[in-house]
Amino acid sequence: MPTRLFHLALIALFAFSWWSAENGELRWHRWSGYTVLTLLLFRLFWGFAGSTTARFVQFVRGPRAFVMYARGLLTRDAAPSLGHNPMGGWSVLAMLLLLLVQTGTGLFAVDTDGVESGPLSHFVSFDAGRTLAELHETSFNLLLVLIGLHIAVVLFYLLYRRDNLITPMLSGRKRLAADPALRFASPALAALLLVVAAALVAALVFGLG
Repeated sequence: MPTRLFHLALIALFAFSWWSAENGELRWHRWSGYTVLTLLLFRLFWGFAGSTTARFVQFVRGPRAFVMYARGLLTRDAAPSLGHNPMGGWSVLAMLLLLLVQTGTGLFAVDTDGVESGPLSHFVSFDAGRTLAELHETSFNLLLVLIGLHIAVVLFYLLYRRDNLITPMLSGRKRLAADPALRFASPALAALLLVVAAALVAALVFGLG
């Protein structure tokens, strides 16, 4: 449940951040960015302390596993993966990294007139802040590309490989040939890690801002 709620909240906040930026609602844009950063920190914590399929050690594999899985990508009768497959695992890391770049640069970004700037923009020069603002926009465009690829791959699995990845992400249930013996971390631990993440972001933004 914590992982699924993270995904749904991140999708909603990403869309809201886009909307608020496009419509000049920069106060809401900043708050949305703070919340996204909180979720990202929580996901990093959860990647080490969370349930089996949420842990990085479970789905981040080396180059050999990546290549071997890629060779069988067009195989329709392949057994479904438990959690992220070796290719999907690296996609998750790329998404998290880009989102961290997106939120991190937003903290220091400087607007063209220097009025609507990030809460930590006073730590950098105007030119550096403008460079970070451009990187903020570039990382957003790269995220759009990665999200488009993500949707395309999900549809490929659904229509070609007959492997529905959408329903398990929404319901948390997937039919497997054998009991995978998963370990589920406590929801109380998830709540605690979320509070810690929120406290760290608050200290960063309001303590240094």
